[in-house]
Amino acid sequence: MAKKKGCLGCSFPVAIVVVLVILAIGVVSLLSGAFGSSLFGDLGLPEWLSVSVPHPELPAATIFHIGSIPITNTMITAWITIIVLVAFFYFGTRNMKLIPGRYQMIIESVIGYILGLCQDIAGEKYGRKFFAIVATIFLFVITNAWISLIPGIGSIIVHTAEGEAELFRGVNTDINFPLALALVSFVFVEYWGIKTLGIKYFTKFLNTRKLTSSICKLFKGDIKGGLSGIFYGIIDIFIGLIELLSELMRIISFTFRLFGNMTGGEILMLMMVFLAPFLLAIPFYGLELLVGFIQALVFSSLTLVFANIAVNPAHAEE
Repeated sequence: MAKKKGCLGCSFPVAIVVVLVILAIGVVSLLSGAFGSSLFGDLGLPEWLSVSVPHPELPAATIFHIGSIPITNTMITAWITIIVLVAFFYFGTRNMKLIPGRYQMIIESVIGYILGLCQDIAGEKYGRKFFAIVATIFLFVITNAWISLIPGIGSIIVHTAEGEAELFRGVNTDINFPLALALVSFVFVEYWGIKTLGIKYFTKFLNTRKLTSSICKLFKGDIKGGLSGIFYGIIDIFIGLIELLSELMRIISFTFRLFGNMTGGEILMLMMVFLAPFLLAIPFYGLELLVGFIQALVFSSLTLVFANIAVNPAHAEE
């Protein structure tokens, strides 16, 4: 029996219908966006097809209060993220099998990837120790980033005491959440360093060994060795202060790296949807999926690297 000819595995009628649907979406997108309005004016299209001028706002909007605690739209999205992650892993691991199904295989692939990353950077011993916090940061950031791309997340408007506001908003675009993650990362890195090295951990911030030994040389009559040692001892103290400053600056760099990239991506998406809904927005959805993965990987990987440096000072130069 002769095979039917087709296009990309479809029959010609189906292919023609697909092409016509794509063209129709493209035309409607062009006409309903800012491009179409500037070229053809008001065409009287239905209101649900029109996109209003975007008004990005950096502060998160307060939706309601629990007592005196304001609950913002980013907090609601964060709770949804936690529920999604808990449900995802609960239903994927409640009936573990020796030969995994598709769902269990996805779970094991995600966990295996993050665990492999931890062990490749920190080794077998510390990789497993760092795994829990690194995996939590990675999954929380990437899930937040991808949830904010779901159509309708930013378009559900509610009336609050302060006026109209979005009910849901991407968590990573609220600077408080990247700051909270940065503080969690900082605290755990310092905790691991202190727990592993004890009081010796603080010598990288305040190294007075060279200075004190050089002062002792002065009292013993070694003027030349003592003076040169004091000079290098002061340099060691200065380097320690720089190390302390760089340690604190990680909080700022972590916060604004995540906040800046995700907020910039959200504004870019808003502008593309405003210019030509669907037509320009779809390619950027794929880009934002990639950006969300990269930001989660960068944040968690840097936490892992800094933790490894904290417990293995000899690896700092590497």
